[in-house]
Amino acid sequence: MLISPAYAQTAASPAGGLFGPNVLQFAPLVLIFAVFYFLVIRPQQAQQKKLRQAIAAMKRGDRVVVSGILGQVAKVGEATAEIEIAPGVKIEVQRESITSVVASGKGKDKDGAAKEK
Repeated sequence: MLISPAYAQTAASPAGGLFGPNVLQFAPLVLIFAVFYFLVIRPQQAQQKKLRQAIAAMKRGDRVVVSGILGQVAKVGEATAEIEIAPGVKIEVQRESITSVVASGKGKDKDGAAKEK
């Protein structure tokens, strides 16, 4: 035998100290999660918060998008909103189904052109 058992037991660990080999294995995972959080999760949360605020502040005359359908808000309720998608064609939708509030309808007609005074 070339190495005695006593010598092998007293050898120092290569990555001893505060950061052992097990902790260093998780460092890349922590780094990937941090990058993912700051580049994906935080911006998405901010965008959702802004949409919730816009839906809460929605009023009659605002133009909204509901599942790809552009319309103008005719009536706003607690949980629903009535959207006019064409003259005389109104649909009632849940407020949560509104994907974006495009712009206020103030000063514009239904075609989006500015009204003349």
